[in-house]
Amino acid sequence: MRITAAVLNAPGTPLVIEPLEIEAPRDREIRVRLVATGVCHTDISVMGRPFPVDQPIVLGHEGAGVVESVGSAVTKVQVGDRVVLSYNFCGACPSCLRHAPSYCRYFFGSNFLGQRRDGSTALSRDGQPVRHHFFGQSSFATHCLCTEQNVVKVPDSVPHELFELLGPLGCGIQTGAGAIINVLKPQMGESVVVFGTGAVGMAGLMAARAIGAATIVAVDRVADRLALAAELGATHTVLADGDTDVVARIRELTGGGADCSLDTTAVSAVLRQALDGLGPLGRCGFVGGAPVGTQLEVDVRDVMLNGKTLRGIVEGDANADAFIPDLIRLQAQGRFPFEKLMKIYPFESIHQAMADARAGSTVKPVLRMPA
Repeated sequence: MRITAAVLNAPGTPLVIEPLEIEAPRDREIRVRLVATGVCHTDISVMGRPFPVDQPIVLGHEGAGVVESVGSAVTKVQVGDRVVLSYNFCGACPSCLRHAPSYCRYFFGSNFLGQRRDGSTALSRDGQPVRHHFFGQSSFATHCLCTEQNVVKVPDSVPHELFELLGPLGCGIQTGAGAIINVLKPQMGESVVVFGTGAVGMAGLMAARAIGAATIVAVDRVADRLALAAELGATHTVLADGDTDVVARIRELTGGGADCSLDTTAVSAVLRQALDGLGPLGRCGFVGGAPVGTQLEVDVRDVMLNGKTLRGIVEGDANADAFIPDLIRLQAQGRFPFEKLMKIYPFESIHQAMADARAGSTVKPVLRMPA
């Protein structure tokens, strides 16, 4: 079948929108016609770095679409179902069997390798293979193949205008909200500090508000983002302009140190602030794609004597099948207005969408696929 996709032919080069061929789904695969897909900073980062597998490859990993065809062994969804696509996992390793699929032992192979486990690829161009299956989907395309592991059925009650905004729940929104709800777990009345108010950070602070945190502090270098953070639930904002002692300000706002902090910047100096700004028994979580080899220096005595916890978090520790429907229900109740983060671009404007994401003028771009 012929499709249209945005192809990365080499690191540091622009994506090229061009026709490709996609195979029919194998026994356990699902072909989805994409309605929309989010643009994540992981996609942007991968484009600019030497990628660990060969190109060409199709990126994109926050897809929402309609099931168009299923393999003979698929039972979870059927043709016509509306779905959100999330990260992929093997389903059989010790982590997956312990219900921790975001720490799958085969996470790299399932999400970044760009091919099936037998080495084959579902995409091709003029008979030559094009890598696919990025985060189990490669959704910068009109169609993609995924698996039962990473497809989440959308309730029939969700209106179309919201459905086309659901793709980012599969990664960025899930990551921020899950970091707060599933990992840091602030209790009613506790304080939360979020460093970085992109889509992940905004999702984290909205989640903190939804579950009853009392003091929610947003920290960023961009004043406009902080204004939106205040609208979405931050009780206080801190502009990290270089003149402000961020840690001292956090301690002041939280009465001696925060109960929870979340760093979404992948900058080690900021992560150190997130850890230093905690009070006794404080919990610090961090997400984001820091470069390989990034080091963090901590005050060991401070961490030990204050019983602080530092925790890396992947995909919000979320079981997407359960967590994404929970977020949709929260949105319907007006408690998690993720739609306020998003701006829709036509698929052919993918480069503009990425430029706006880099510049910070759009929190979460969403690409609408041609009908």
